[in-house]
Amino acid sequence: MPQVLDPGKARTMDEFIAELRLLKAWAGNPSITEITRRIHRDWQRTGRPRGEWPARSTVGNCFQLGRRRPNADLLLAVVQSLVGADEAIVSVWRQSLRAVLGEAEAAARVSAYDRLPAGLSAFVGRAGLTARAEALLTTERQIPTLALEGMAGTGKTSLALHLARRLLAGERTDAPVLFANMRGSVTQGPPVDPAAVLETFLRLLGTPGDRIPYGLHARAVLYRQLLSGAGALIVLDDVADEEQLRPLLPRVPGSRTLITSRRALEGLAEAARLPIPPLDPTDSVELLRATAGAERLAPEDTPAIQRIAELLGHLPLALSVIGRHMRDHPGWALGDYCREPLVTLALEDGVRTALAASDARLPQGAQRLLRLLALHPPTEVEIAGAAALLGEPSAAAEHHLATLAAEHLIERTASDRFRVHPLAHAYAEERLCIDEPATRIRQALARLAERGSSRDAGVRLEARTIRGLRLPIPRQHAAEDGERTGLLQQLRAGRVLAA
Repeated sequence: MPQVLDPGKARTMDEFIAELRLLKAWAGNPSITEITRRIHRDWQRTGRPRGEWPARSTVGNCFQLGRRRPNADLLLAVVQSLVGADEAIVSVWRQSLRAVLGEAEAAARVSAYDRLPAGLSAFVGRAGLTARAEALLTTERQIPTLALEGMAGTGKTSLALHLARRLLAGERTDAPVLFANMRGSVTQGPPVDPAAVLETFLRLLGTPGDRIPYGLHARAVLYRQLLSGAGALIVLDDVADEEQLRPLLPRVPGSRTLITSRRALEGLAEAARLPIPPLDPTDSVELLRATAGAERLAPEDTPAIQRIAELLGHLPLALSVIGRHMRDHPGWALGDYCREPLVTLALEDGVRTALAASDARLPQGAQRLLRLLALHPPTEVEIAGAAALLGEPSAAAEHHLATLAAEHLIERTASDRFRVHPLAHAYAEERLCIDEPATRIRQALARLAERGSSRDAGVRLEARTIRGLRLPIPRQHAAEDGERTGLLQQLRAGRVLAA
């Protein structure tokens, strides 16, 4: 059998059907009538009742895309009719089908409700951002739609729920409220299937199960009919991409939609997009106090609290993690939360998982660049510096940087400059010596130092240990030529030693 016929590479039902079509062509492209006849013959031989034998049209449907509830037994019978008695080949197709159906089952598991879930964490500050979001949602546009976009842990869901509750306050109580967790950033399993969300939404809107259409498009049409004039509020949390989102947009006057996503939804023309940055310093201190408890953090502790918030990059998730640790560990003095324990604690209790979920979505080139950015100071990086780390042309580096920015793992600060969040930098540092060999790390540093040697500003290399590997790390400060030259010579001579 040709190598192209590899059902194991199928991840969705449509991909499996595409491979099945190739198998049909490989088998001489028998007609649907002939395949049906072979299945009848095989099932008769095994003693299956005639009433279970499939009709020709049913067999033909096995080759149609868009199937969400396939008959696995019949699909394997089709495979057997095409490959004959070769059980080894049938077994490969059986395993592939089980994997695909497992993915489909996971995608069909929906967390959707006709009410807003309880608040996930303490909500503080964000007064300016809340006002801007409310203005966008109460605009004169017929169908207000707002996408809250930002890095993992910036509090997008908390802000969306806060906004939704404010919008609902004092409004008609019979207006539909729909909420769905779209699981766009989960590491285990696929994002939720929009057809499954629509099925649940239709049930919540009062549609009996036997009246719910089969296809995605038909469900979307009925969904919009039911929402017409209802003044509904829809909250779609953790959206994966525009393709997953579009069938769920109401597109009817009077309805409002709030969306959260870690990804920049640049193809969503019908929505206003609002980037959600980390908290400002004042709100960061307030969140730490609210989470740790006012009795834990005295007013005179404010300078130390401000420093802790700064080290955490003012990320709400990390601030909440450390605040809970402070509350649960009264024996820790604020001085105990110096940089290394602080970042380690934040990564251990949720931040690493959140960043890893965003990292898992990246293509290989962007993943590699994220790790190599740990070799750069956690400040701004230029496109040329990223290209030096990668050893690739500037155009390729810019593409990878744009991909990281679209996932909100870095932030574009100018046309050719990007900033890495301190905790994303710490995560990259963790992954660097796990995913990149020491030889490649030294080569990347050598290229970065070589580039620095030709720049007027210069680059100073400071010895630092990264996860047990002692390396000279570039710092963005002016340096004497003699110091820079000596360190460059060490790099070229291979005298960068493991600790």
